[in-house]
This record gives sequence, C-alpha cells and structure tokens, in this order.
Amino acid sequence: MNASNNFYNLESLNFIRMQYQADTIDAYINQLPEERKVALTQLRAVINQNLPEGFVEQINYKMPGYVIPHSMYPKGYHCDTSLPLPFMNIASQKNFVALYHMGMYANPELLEWFTSEYPKHCKRKLDMGKSCVRFKKMDDIPYKLIGELVQKMTAQQWIEMYEKNIKR
Repeated sequence: MNASNNFYNLESLNFIRMQYQADTIDAYINQLPEERKVALTQLRAVINQNLPEGFVEQINYKMPGYVIPHSMYPKGYHCDTSLPLPFMNIASQKNFVALYHMGMYANPELLEWFTSEYPKHCKRKLDMGKSCVRFKKMDDIPYKLIGELVQKMTAQQWIEMYEKNIKR
C-alpha cells in the first residue's frame, strides 16, 4: 500500500465535482432535485442508524460527511490539520449519487468484502473508483449493504489504519 502523503489527499482523488453551498446537511439536501433528495435522505438515515460511536456527521468538503472530530483525534487530517479526520461522505454529483468510503480505499479486505457482496444486492454492475461508489439509478442503491458497510469499521480502527498508512 502506498503510504505517501497523497494516499488520503481527498482532492487528489477528484473528490469534489459538483458543489452545493450549504452550512448544514439539511440545507445541502434541500438544494437537490426531488429524486436526489429522497436518495440522500435515505442514505443519510441508513448511515446514521449504523454509524459506530466516535464518528460525527457534518458538512465536510462541501458535502455531507462523517468524520472523526478533533476531540477524538487532535492531529486532524494530514493535508489540513485544521480539518477533522474524514472517513465517509455522500454527495449528489452531476450524473450520480456518490458514497465515498475511505475505509474501503485503505483496507483491501473491506474492499474485497464490499465488491463480493455488491452483486447480491444490486442488479447493475458496480461502478467504483478508489473510494467512490457511484449510483446512477436512484432505485438501485443498496441501502442494506451500505448499512452493513458502515458497521464494518469503528472510529478507533479507522484511526489506527490511517496512522499506519500515513507518513507525517
């Protein structure tokens, strides 16, 4: 695994494509077309129902995010230590809804689990980048699978994996 400083540089992953200006997650979702509002609202609910203790929901990189706050990880994100440690984001992009899950990018076993489970939950082929799962059809988002994915990594496990792979 490449442990360079770019390993978790979210901007280097082409993380931001479509940006909405919002200070809260509700404000972000309220700007979306109706079909996307429904999908993001449901994704958010599934994530929050399954999110392990230690993660905090907030706007992060101008989209709904789930981070480890400075109160739990004072070092923050290595690319900008004023930011909390990012873990997961959801977003409405131009042609798809995205789930960005850094744990799958960092943990090959978790990625393998997800890619092998995905066909059991969706009729369409998996469309995935380094940490981004793209959903072009709102009626084919595997909410149950995403709930299971969210439960697979605790905040402490994410911190340990992040620390192991980052050279400061």
